[in-house]
Amino acid sequence: MRNSIEFKVYGNYALFTDPLTKLGGEKMSYQIPTYQAIKGIIESIYWKPTIVMVVDAIRIMNPIKMESKGMRPIEYGGGNSLAHYTYLKDVCYHVKAHFEFNEHRPDLAFDRNEGKHYAILRRSLEAGGRRDIFLGARECQAYVEPIHFDEGDSFYDGVDLHFGTMVHGFNYPDETGVDELAVRLWQPEMKNGVITFLRPEDCSQIQSIKQMKPKEFSGMNVEDVELTYESL
Repeated sequence: MRNSIEFKVYGNYALFTDPLTKLGGEKMSYQIPTYQAIKGIIESIYWKPTIVMVVDAIRIMNPIKMESKGMRPIEYGGGNSLAHYTYLKDVCYHVKAHFEFNEHRPDLAFDRNEGKHYAILRRSLEAGGRRDIFLGARECQAYVEPIHFDEGDSFYDGVDLHFGTMVHGFNYPDETGVDELAVRLWQPEMKNGVITFLRPEDCSQIQSIKQMKPKEFSGMNVEDVELTYESL
């Protein structure tokens, strides 16, 4: 696919929090990462508001295992409380994704140089990302490296699974053209160890959260990709 990358992301722990478990102060991870979590990893490799990262598929390489830890989260009123967080353990995913230009950002049309954005994305991936990589939560450090999506053996080769209803991601106004923040839900299915994501606009279960205006960008606060490319 055009402007596509394939990479491996892995780490000792991951926490893709099921929002239903946060009400009592505890946190429990989904069994698989959300679209938004993987999109955030790609944006940590390389991101500019000119482009939109689209996650195509992930391949679950390691068996799904969980581990609970006693934590002492900080309370808003001061001090600490006690809680149990349930993490995914020893995770590894192969990811296939690509980028497209953000058509809801005509103000950044001057920055649409496809070849140079793609070259920077590839270089950033080979360098392990431009920002810290983590799996769902800041304490879950992760690492990325380029690979072929189909290489290696997955624990779930030949396995099909259903995961029920879970969060897909968020609709932000600068990516939808609508002045609201909304959450998307979907019902993921694993087929032969691979989860193919719906595109955000194809998700039918959408819940509005609040009204929101997009952040303003221009040539005054966005560096032209030509300059970024030349500085590498």
